[in-house]
Amino acid sequence: MDARLTSEQRQLRDAAAKLADDLGPRSVHDLHDSDRVARLERAVAATGWRTLRSDGASGVEVALVAEEFGRGLIDVPYLGPVLADDLLAPGTEERDTWTLAVDDEAVDARAMRRAVELRGRIPYAATTGDPVLTADLTRARTELVGDPAPLPELTEDESGRWRALATVATCADLLGAGRAAHTLACDYAKLREQYGRTIGSFQAVSHPLAEGLALIEGSTSVLRYAAWAVDETEPAEALRAARVAKVYCARAARTVCETAIQVHGGIGNTWECLAHVCLRRALTSTELFPVRLEEIDRGLS
Repeated sequence: MDARLTSEQRQLRDAAAKLADDLGPRSVHDLHDSDRVARLERAVAATGWRTLRSDGASGVEVALVAEEFGRGLIDVPYLGPVLADDLLAPGTEERDTWTLAVDDEAVDARAMRRAVELRGRIPYAATTGDPVLTADLTRARTELVGDPAPLPELTEDESGRWRALATVATCADLLGAGRAAHTLACDYAKLREQYGRTIGSFQAVSHPLAEGLALIEGSTSVLRYAAWAVDETEPAEALRAARVAKVYCARAARTVCETAIQVHGGIGNTWECLAHVCLRRALTSTELFPVRLEEIDRGLS
């Protein structure tokens, strides 16, 4: 495995990062800015990234966009549509209006009209209802309407590889949310003063932030291998690598997000502090395709 990104992959990552920085929410108040959300929706739709897999993109490329969108707390659909795209048959019309369903509930469902859910090896298509926000303030969910219709059955390898991709995509979102929280905490630690010094100069603050950075770098490494394995190894190995990455990234993201709230002190427990939005997104991505430690035979100590 060559862990280095190609020039095209770096350009994709940079483009996703710029879009997230330009149009992503910079405060909790921004989540309710309908004009910003509309501009963001048009921008994401224009990129074509929701249909990356049917356009021939690799798992690494899907994960790069998911990570940057997680870091930017992007609050229009990407994760659901890009995973749905990999389940739909070639030639399906309006692929970018489909999202993913799990347990009869469409995830990442804002403005998405159809949803597809994989049950065993058979995808089922259904219409979505009215989306509502839950614990994750950046992604809406909705129940499915009517009886789902079966689509062409996948092979064992296809279903296994898709499950690996789905798990990897949630890992990338977790890593992005952790990066967002860590950046918030570091920026605050450089500005907030106590006893005439910035709080980042105190070991009680700087050491947890340093440990958080180590967790983020570890998450990057384990995710990069799992994303590469989606297309380059056997489905069973790809799924095992994705599960190892999910356990590591989920624990790391939660620790980093909770540390960010602690670094903010009393402000960190208020609604106005964006850190809780990062934590909410991380906890939701953890429960999407969850992995138990008992499912992993090796890879973590």
